[in-house]
Amino acid sequence: MKAILIEKPEETQIVSVKDVPDAQLPEGDVLVDVAYSTMNYKDALAITGASPVVRRFPMVPGIDFSGTVAESSHPDFKPGDRVVLNGWGVGETHWGGLAERARVKGDWLVPLPAAIDLRQAAAIGTAGYTAMLCVLALERQGVTPDKGEIVVSGAAGGVGSVATALLAARGYEVVAVTGRPAEAEYLRGLGAASVIDRAELTGKIRPLAKERWAGGVDVAGSTVLANMLSMMKYRGVVATCGLAAGMDLPASVAPFILRGVTLAGVDSVMCPKPDRLEAWSRLARDLDLGKLEEMITEVPFAEVIDTAPKFLDGAVRGRIVVPITA
Repeated sequence: MKAILIEKPEETQIVSVKDVPDAQLPEGDVLVDVAYSTMNYKDALAITGASPVVRRFPMVPGIDFSGTVAESSHPDFKPGDRVVLNGWGVGETHWGGLAERARVKGDWLVPLPAAIDLRQAAAIGTAGYTAMLCVLALERQGVTPDKGEIVVSGAAGGVGSVATALLAARGYEVVAVTGRPAEAEYLRGLGAASVIDRAELTGKIRPLAKERWAGGVDVAGSTVLANMLSMMKYRGVVATCGLAAGMDLPASVAPFILRGVTLAGVDSVMCPKPDRLEAWSRLARDLDLGKLEEMITEVPFAEVIDTAPKFLDGAVRGRIVVPITA
């Protein structure tokens, strides 16, 4: 099978497109013919070696894939079933989706809702599924559209794009944050009511700033998240799921103890299957697939390695879909 393989024979890793025998596939009770994979920030870190994402070598990157079951000894799946996989350490500790086939644990797979095709499933991917988890976190904390504006950082990226579209479709007034002013029209097309410059969230951090937003979805962490928290309205909620700006959080306890702000952590990698099924069910119901199409850029398999550095430069919009055997 054709695969992108990350190897590290000595100190420096080597990434290449190779023909790999099926016998080298890791253990698992379901074999999937991969139709589409994706590129995410984590995949870019793995391919470039910018962060020690890969824990075992050799490794096939690709934290997402959609495809059709070829063989299965798992009771929930049979040949011909359409499935999607997000997270569970694939592309880090278990071979991922940037290959023609993947052998995985059936417990990691989600049956694809009928309303979503294989290309759309990949386009949604971990980013879109994470965005849905963030929306669910806001809803569970009682953040309804009548409470006020919802701010979304990194809005032109994968999570941010889908979060903006989902929230707008649910009637929320979305404030999209981006460091790329040229993306304002794109974000308004997804449903953003307004677009602000990222600089408004990267300045000096105050323990409490003027109350602005009822909720937020943050992919950045660090100063961006700290400023966002300081600007939340009383009992506001921020769903946080990323660290594009850094792992630190230079914040004060003031928003939590004086305004009752909630910081809701969202993990998509090891998220329990019932939550995954709920998220995918809601995506099938709530996501405007026309708007999803506006987010998609297809990258040929042969160009994946050269595309990875663009993620680290913040030069990627929306979702990168990689056709494999489609």
